[in-house]
Amino acid sequence: MVPAEEVARKTEAIVAKFQKLARIPGFRKGHVPATVIRQRFSEDIKSEVVEALVPQHFRKETERQGLYPVSQPQVSDLHIHDGEPLRFKASFEVMPEIPVDGYKELRAEHPEVVVTDEEVNQAVEDIRQQHATYTPIEGRALAEGEFAQVSLEGKSKELKAEPIKMDEILVEIGGKNTLPEFTENLRGASAGDERTFDVKYADDYSDKRLAGTTFIYSVKVQALKQKTLPELNDDFAKELGNDFQTIDQVKQRIREQMETEKRQTVEREGKEKLMADLVRRNEFKVPEALVERQVDLRLERGLRALAAQGMKPEDMKGMDFNRLRAGQREGAEQEVKSSLLLERIAELEKLEVSDEEMEREIESISKQTKQTSAAVRARLTEDGALDRIRHRIRNEKALEFLYRQSA
Repeated sequence: MVPAEEVARKTEAIVAKFQKLARIPGFRKGHVPATVIRQRFSEDIKSEVVEALVPQHFRKETERQGLYPVSQPQVSDLHIHDGEPLRFKASFEVMPEIPVDGYKELRAEHPEVVVTDEEVNQAVEDIRQQHATYTPIEGRALAEGEFAQVSLEGKSKELKAEPIKMDEILVEIGGKNTLPEFTENLRGASAGDERTFDVKYADDYSDKRLAGTTFIYSVKVQALKQKTLPELNDDFAKELGNDFQTIDQVKQRIREQMETEKRQTVEREGKEKLMADLVRRNEFKVPEALVERQVDLRLERGLRALAAQGMKPEDMKGMDFNRLRAGQREGAEQEVKSSLLLERIAELEKLEVSDEEMEREIESISKQTKQTSAAVRARLTEDGALDRIRHRIRNEKALEFLYRQSA
């Protein structure tokens, strides 16, 4: 309820504003009597009074009662008459009590990270393969382990699809990634030869578009090539960058990178398991407004990814957004639950985000966007994003706390 005196004061202020702006025949601008303004603009004045006072008193009342709205209030039973208090009802969702039982008993595996010599050697071999050179073969036919440089065209026998056309493709005879039909038909070929043959793709072929189909390929051999790999020595190491002087330094760097990647994978999987266990232990009803907001965010991220991959806006408009929203709902609800639980744990463990941590985050964003820190801070402040960033970092600290104490 808004006291009648406050309603009267606000009404007088709005009437005075209308008097300054109103243009009514027979009166000079700024000299229209208040009684005429009240009569002519009665409904407009009421609307402005409501728009000014209802949100203000809604906030005051929710704060007084210790309520935390998470949705926009739906106002009903509005009562506004001259000389009387303004009364209204407001329906809204509030943050539920968040249970966090047993979070200190959660356990996750912390396996030792090991990188074997075989893994390092394979990574070095992959780099070596990437630096291979291909030299022409002359005066003889193509043999096992050598390469045919070809142009090809493939047509499906079953599908009405555009033909596959490719030029300057290297086909390794007997290679593990080469289809047997290509090896059989190109072994012993010479430059200038043309071959036509069928390829029947298995029903479980990795490319689902080709699985179970038969293609007719017309292949022309442009040249024959043999691959030469660089020797694994210190000269090769120096070619990889100024940081390296020996092949052992290359191997050490690879080992460190692989250890870091494995450690990050182990930690990510451990944290995902912890959060899944935490959500299972603590069931509560998530406010619908928060779920809908998270669905919006997930859809927005997905559409941005599609746009980055080249999908046109007109194609996006034809998508079934109701189906897409329904498909995002379960994931969105789990994300909201996880966020609320981490926020509650951060409160219980008194985890906070320091100004120094915020400065580091802003500096990181400024480097990524190639803007000054001041410009980034100004933009984030205007967008209201600083609080969201602080909230994200705080939740990350809570998850880190869970992971470290789960060993």
